[in-house]
Amino acid sequence: MADELITESEDGPTPRRVADAYVHALAELDPLTAIYLGLNPEDDRLPDLSPAGSDAVAGLARRTLAELDAAESAGAARGGPDEAEQRCAKLLRERLTAELAVHDAGEHLRSLRNLGSPLHNVREAFTLMPTETEHDWQLIARRLAKVPTAVEQYRSSLAEGAARGLYAGPRQVTTVIGQIDEWVAGEVPGGWFGTFVQDAPAPLADQLSGAAVEATAALADFRDWLGGVYGPGAAGTPDPVGRERYARWVRYWTGADLDLDEAYRWAWGQFHDLEAQMRVEAEKVRPGSTPMEAMKWLETDGPAIKGADAAREYLQGLMDQAINDLQGTHFDLAEPLLKVESKLAPAGSAAAPYYTQPSLDFSRPGRTWLPTLGRESFPVWDLVSTWYHEGVPGHHLQLAQWTYVADRLSTYQVTLGGVSANVEGWALYAERLMDELGYLTDPGHRLGYLNAQMMRALRVIVDIGMHVGLDFPEDSPFKPGEPVLPDDAREFFGRYCGLSAEFLDSELIRYLGLPGQAIGYKLGERAWLQGRAAARAAAEARGEEFDPKAWHMAALSQGSLGLDDLVAELGAL
Repeated sequence: MADELITESEDGPTPRRVADAYVHALAELDPLTAIYLGLNPEDDRLPDLSPAGSDAVAGLARRTLAELDAAESAGAARGGPDEAEQRCAKLLRERLTAELAVHDAGEHLRSLRNLGSPLHNVREAFTLMPTETEHDWQLIARRLAKVPTAVEQYRSSLAEGAARGLYAGPRQVTTVIGQIDEWVAGEVPGGWFGTFVQDAPAPLADQLSGAAVEATAALADFRDWLGGVYGPGAAGTPDPVGRERYARWVRYWTGADLDLDEAYRWAWGQFHDLEAQMRVEAEKVRPGSTPMEAMKWLETDGPAIKGADAAREYLQGLMDQAINDLQGTHFDLAEPLLKVESKLAPAGSAAAPYYTQPSLDFSRPGRTWLPTLGRESFPVWDLVSTWYHEGVPGHHLQLAQWTYVADRLSTYQVTLGGVSANVEGWALYAERLMDELGYLTDPGHRLGYLNAQMMRALRVIVDIGMHVGLDFPEDSPFKPGEPVLPDDAREFFGRYCGLSAEFLDSELIRYLGLPGQAIGYKLGERAWLQGRAAARAAAEARGEEFDPKAWHMAALSQGSLGLDDLVAELGAL
């Protein structure tokens, strides 16, 4: 794989070597990165979640940027780097600069939210570790014993933020307290961790159960500190972050300095168009019904899968069928990409399904995760489009293909250099592609797809509107001319998107805790569609027929790009 590139050559360092050296150096500093990438398999550590640990990661980024400067200067002296090196250098510089801007603003000192926080990442790491052998479980036992230290380090970061007046919003505090309540609960001693280690080999059972109990006790103490100390201090903190912080996060999530006002206006146009389409499809589902009425009927009386395991198997079959149908016709997939696993998300997860990328050697395949939220019935009307997004041809085909071509690019470009808006934009494009290919002709399934599109358009509206402080426009069907406040945003979202109240509540907390992330889906899809249109127009101008399969594989093999560069790169393929 690409780690073979991390050597000095007669020509000296290159941007790709610098980038891949950064991957391995970060894996040493942050063992969770190593777990995710499948590196350092004997490492039993957890990352240093203290302020010093975050500063060490930032220091590595600064040194890497200096090394990149030197590599580019050396390349210029030799006649200049090739196109692949230039693309890698541009991505590395943009990503590290965006990450440092977030760090230098102290965001790591208030990194408390309902998903993707350091605390969530520590727990998720155990779901990614192998559990096949006694040796695997010994490694888990050693790492599990370090959870109390990691939790205390995380607390020290939040305490340092509090001392500087940098708090997370109150909604994040109460939500995370509720999540930890779920993690520590249950009949099994040790809560979620105790349940996780139940299947360990007998010789390690006592050691693992003891470590699980200690880890859970540390989580309970942290929860109590959040409620008794941190929460009261955070009480006056606004949940929206304001335009300055928001713009910084938008660059981090999208790789672009977006015109936020233009994006807000564009999203309202999408809203009106999608609402009209949903009315047409709702009539097919339940004649005379509104979209919300049709979706409520589908949720309560439409086709559903009974039982979490049966839902997991249904989703596995959906992905397997998509691979079988698309292989050779619209994609040309290598053998390692043909395997993707459907899994159930651990208890206490956020409401949204998600995907985890394969390890670099494919020993751990790509996986989709379904949060059950205590349910035993799973309506299929919105699951089909969602799994085209999370699995095939969505996240799995892009991220697994990136992994497969890492040796042609760099490990960095296909892993740590990933830009959220690029990745989520592709996945939303993948849903649209399956609609274009005729896979969503069932009225319920297509209403689910349109509802997913509406959700992403609404995300742009409420995320920008809340954080930047904009008003609902005069042609809005909801509170025209009034400011987009969190409670109003939640009500507006619920009126036009057929999601459960629990899911909508989780979504609102997510947008407030991850400012700028949610807009990347719809704006990223816009970039992918513009890039495909440009490529088709270029082919026609040359007198050639546009080849979607060749374009898809070339697009999925170019590695990560920010939205500033994506359209031009896609149009040139």
